[in-house]
Amino acid sequence: MKNTSTSLTKLTLQKFKKNGWGVFSFIFLVICVWVGLFAYVLAPDNSKNANQMHLSIHSKPPGFEVKILKIPDAGGNKNSFSEYFTGKKNVAQEIPISDYTIQNNSLKIREYSDEGGEGIPKDYAISLFPGVKDINKVPESYITNKTFLLGTDKYGRDLLSRMLIGIRISLAIGFVSVFISLIIGITMGAIAGYFGGKIDAVIMWIINVTWSIPTLLLVIAITLALGKGFWQVFIAVGLTMWVEVARVVRGQVMSVKQLQYVNAAKALGYNDFRIITKHILPNSMAPVIIISAANFAAAILIESGLSFLGIGAQPPMPSWGGIIKDHYSYIILGKPFLAIIPGLAIMSLVTAFMLMGNALRDALDVKN
Repeated sequence: MKNTSTSLTKLTLQKFKKNGWGVFSFIFLVICVWVGLFAYVLAPDNSKNANQMHLSIHSKPPGFEVKILKIPDAGGNKNSFSEYFTGKKNVAQEIPISDYTIQNNSLKIREYSDEGGEGIPKDYAISLFPGVKDINKVPESYITNKTFLLGTDKYGRDLLSRMLIGIRISLAIGFVSVFISLIIGITMGAIAGYFGGKIDAVIMWIINVTWSIPTLLLVIAITLALGKGFWQVFIAVGLTMWVEVARVVRGQVMSVKQLQYVNAAKALGYNDFRIITKHILPNSMAPVIIISAANFAAAILIESGLSFLGIGAQPPMPSWGGIIKDHYSYIILGKPFLAIIPGLAIMSLVTAFMLMGNALRDALDVKN
C-alpha cells in the first residue's frame, strides 16, 4: 500500500506546482535574482554603475552598432574579486569612431558624429597601447565593433547594462522593506491580538493613524527626514508597509488564541512569549506570506515612483524608475523605447510577484 503524504508543506507544494503561472513567475523571479547578483558579469559595460558615457552616440535605438576605440587605463587592469559584484572603478576609455588610418607610427581616428558631418580628428601614439610594438596591430587589439542591444540613453550609456544593474535596486528594495515590515508588523500585530484590552486599543490607534496617511506622502516625508540616499529609501518604504501585516497578524492571533491547544499551553505554565512564538504565530503565517508577496510588488512600485520624483536612488546609481525619469520626455520626441523598456521591466517584475502571491494564496487555502 502506497504511503499517502499528509504533510501540509508537501500538499502546499503539490498544489503550487499545479499552478502554471505561479511556477513560471517563481522561475522568472529566480532568474531575476541571479541576474541581479551577477549583473556586472553579464553587463557589456562593467564600469561602476554602468556609467561609461559616449555623448556622441546618445539616444540610439536598440541594435545600434558602432566602432569603439579603447584606450587602456593608465592604472592597469588589476582585477579584484569584488569587482564582479561592484563593477570596475578604472576602466578603459571608450571612444566611438567613424574611421581610422595609420600614419607616422600613430593611430589617426575620426570621432563618430551624429550630425551628418565629419567628426573631430585625433592622433594616438603607440605608447598609449601597452603590449603592442607594431602600430599596425593596434586596430586588431583595441578597435572593436560594439552593438548596443537595447540602445543608449541620453548620455550615451549602454541601456542594457543600466537595466541589468538597475534590477538590484528593485529587488533590494523589495527584500529589505518587506523584512522591515514583517519585523514591525508581526510584533505589533501579535502583541495587540494576544493581550487585547488597552494594549490592543493603543496599537490599533497607531495603526489607524498610520493607515490614514497616504503611503507615498508618508514615504516622501520619511525620506526627506532621513535624507536622500540608497538605504534611506529602504527604511522609509519598510516603515510604511508594516500596517497591513500588523492588521492581518492581529486578526489571526485573535482567532488562534481561542483554540484548545493554546489553552493547554497556558495550563502547562508556558510564558506568553513562548505561546506566541511557538504555538500561535506558526499557525498564523499563511496570510502573512501572501501579504508579503503583494508588499514586495508594492515596494518596487513605490521605489520607482520615488526615483521618478528624484528622491529615490541618486545618480549615477541606475534604477528603473530613475531611467524613466530621465527619459519620459523622449516619448513625444520619437524615441519612446528609452522610457518603455524600463516601464515594461517594472511591469514584468511586479506582475510576477502578484501572480506568485495568487498562486501561494490558492496553495495555502485549505478549502481547495
